[in-house]
Amino acid sequence: MTTAEKTLAASIRAIHDYPKPGIIFRDITTLLGDAKAFRQAVDELVRPYQDLAIDQIAGIEARGFILGGAMAHQLSAGFVPIRKKGKLPHTTVSVAYSLEYGVDEMEMHVDAVQPGEKVILCDDLIATGGTAEGAVKLLRQIGAEVVSACFVIDLPELGGRRKLEALGVEVRTLVSFDGH
Repeated sequence: MTTAEKTLAASIRAIHDYPKPGIIFRDITTLLGDAKAFRQAVDELVRPYQDLAIDQIAGIEARGFILGGAMAHQLSAGFVPIRKKGKLPHTTVSVAYSLEYGVDEMEMHVDAVQPGEKVILCDDLIATGGTAEGAVKLLRQIGAEVVSACFVIDLPELGGRRKLEALGVEVRTLVSFDGH
């Protein structure tokens, strides 16, 4: 682990047995509250894309909004919120996606991305990959070119990265944690 990875990993709180016994919840609110760590995370997330003409950053509700908004600002790109069904006021497109215990739906405005626009998907964590996979499919449904998906945290044992890579999406993460 690099020094940068150690610094970021140390700024993320581990909450044991949440939301159920045996799970270690990786809480980035401590990273967000640490100005230096937050800046470092955003800088590392945008670094590979600074010389690319990125049109939009798509953030998954809710922590993806925080990270994605900061990324969009730094890259002079627009920001697209991807939300749970029923939360957006304008005409939407939606996709169903798998959760650990069932199925849910997410939406975005039908005009949020123009066909051919280059988009980076952003969220705080990739675990099983169901939500991110659904978001990629939603973006592609309206013609976006998904350049990459980036996350602060990867839980590699749960296989989410592989799911996105199987869709042909580059995945970037800043830190990895063993376990769930």
